[in-house]
Amino acid sequence: MKLLKFVLVPLLVLALLAAAWIWAALSWNYSEGERAGWVQKLSKKGWLCKTWEGELSLVSLPGSTAEKFLFTVHDDAVAADITRHIGKRVALHYEEKVGLPTTCFGDTRHFVTQVTLTEDIPLGPGISLPNPASALPPVAPAANR
Repeated sequence: MKLLKFVLVPLLVLALLAAAWIWAALSWNYSEGERAGWVQKLSKKGWLCKTWEGELSLVSLPGSTAEKFLFTVHDDAVAADITRHIGKRVALHYEEKVGLPTTCFGDTRHFVTQVTLTEDIPLGPGISLPNPASALPPVAPAANR
């Protein structure tokens, strides 16, 4: 009875507190927003907990040094969308999570939830080029002869 009172009950309380902490950290966003650039890398990584880890190259002006935005993706469908758009300019919607206890949830604090292909490439204030991927006309199916 003493074992139950002095060992198992405190362990159960600690486990419940840890579960509540993880639930709160996953359900609350510190920030959310969008970043636009070119996806350079996306890979599924991890020893036990596999997550999609990616890298977005942010270029503010032509000729400037690119900044890297590291992100994590949990949803396989979103990862497939990102893979389909690698090498094209995209906007990634992300949620920043703070306080997650391990890297089992991802290597970064930025969790991407949505990806959209951008229509133009800004070169400077008021100057933009059409995105080559979106400027191509749709291919019509060949007629059977």
